[in-house]
Amino acid sequence: MLLLASVFALLLGFWHRDSLFALAAPTVPVLFYIHGGAYIFGNPRNRPFDHWINQSPDVVIVSVYYRLSSFGFLSIPELRDPANGDLNAGFLDQIQALRWVQDNIASFGGDPSKVTINGESAGGSSVELHLVARVGQGERLFTGAIAQSVYRTPLPTPEQQTPLFQYYADKAGCGAGLIPEQLDCLRKAPLDALARAQDSAVPPSFIASGYNKFHPVVDGNVIEDFPTRLISEGKFARVPLIVGATTNETYSVGTDFGVALRQFFPSITDEEVIELDQAYPIQSFSSDALRFQTVTGDSEFKCASTILGTAFSETVDTWVYRYNQRNPTNPSPAVTHTADNWMMFLGTNTGLNGTATFSDMTSVETAFASELIAYWLSFVRTGDPNSSKLSRSPVWTKYTPVKRNKIVLQQVPDGSKGSGSVLEVESEEETTRCGVVANQVERQQN
Repeated sequence: MLLLASVFALLLGFWHRDSLFALAAPTVPVLFYIHGGAYIFGNPRNRPFDHWINQSPDVVIVSVYYRLSSFGFLSIPELRDPANGDLNAGFLDQIQALRWVQDNIASFGGDPSKVTINGESAGGSSVELHLVARVGQGERLFTGAIAQSVYRTPLPTPEQQTPLFQYYADKAGCGAGLIPEQLDCLRKAPLDALARAQDSAVPPSFIASGYNKFHPVVDGNVIEDFPTRLISEGKFARVPLIVGATTNETYSVGTDFGVALRQFFPSITDEEVIELDQAYPIQSFSSDALRFQTVTGDSEFKCASTILGTAFSETVDTWVYRYNQRNPTNPSPAVTHTADNWMMFLGTNTGLNGTATFSDMTSVETAFASELIAYWLSFVRTGDPNSSKLSRSPVWTKYTPVKRNKIVLQQVPDGSKGSGSVLEVESEEETTRCGVVANQVERQQN
């Protein structure tokens, strides 16, 4: 059953079985889902969880709407002063939604002491930010985390976002006056004017700065520093973790990874590009295309698995995966970004305009989707993905600093009724490369 509830601008979707409303019904664990979309687009309605509840009814699933793009992440130094507004408003929406869950989820049959946060791409990035965020002292808003394809976008300073703000304000007809006057004008501007200004603030129209996306920033308050640095210093929530990425993740296109990385990480230096070039020697790859994909994909997504896995596994239970099943509706032979979404949400593809298309799945694909959901909801219920896994599925061994175990999630290749998922150990080469990526935290800004 899907319900929608709103609190002022906050909108939440709920999936649960109806009997949880019965008098004296026991409360059940909660999955709190944060959608992806590069912090620019996305819609929780395109991620239906009905089949998750049908497969495992003893959970409540909450999906959060949060402000996106300029509405959620407009940034200038003056917004450090609460009198002028908020930095990272979209992320604060997520925090407020988690607080609301703590106060109210029992009314929906959920247990506020058993909340697992889960997200993919920008949602996975959001999960990472929640793990390191400084929120209200003594708050414990969640007890487990699942971070899928963590989007390692740069977190600039508000100062670095100022050219983007000024361009946006000008395009919205609010460029005149001092900052307080501009902010007041923007608050009164028609929604369509803001939307047009937001859509125009991208290259090649906006070229004043490499920081051309309305994304989270390091605000020195809730987000004190870059996540990689905080994680390496042990400044993160001690909760069980699942983290992973698809085999062929990358955000970038092209052939020159130096150009691509400079576009993705505007502060990266020539020396750091050379360092990455040396960490990925040409002879290690079967093609230039695979090398490009690996160099960019590691920095943009995949190394989050190693960075988080290494730090978390020293103190809490940690499981790492590699998703290795392509989206059959994608013409690419690679296992690209969001391929796991297609499987976990029963053949759903989401467009940049927020619409969704649905494709029929084969019986083998449906069986694999059930395997994934069983692992995920086992973790939600007990903090261990193996507790209620399907009998055909392998035991997912923990990742540790000594033995970097992963599970390769893939459907059975021959169409039989077994599992195609297998175990592997992270290579020393991958660990070393991700160490190079992590050491570039100051310039990659994540």
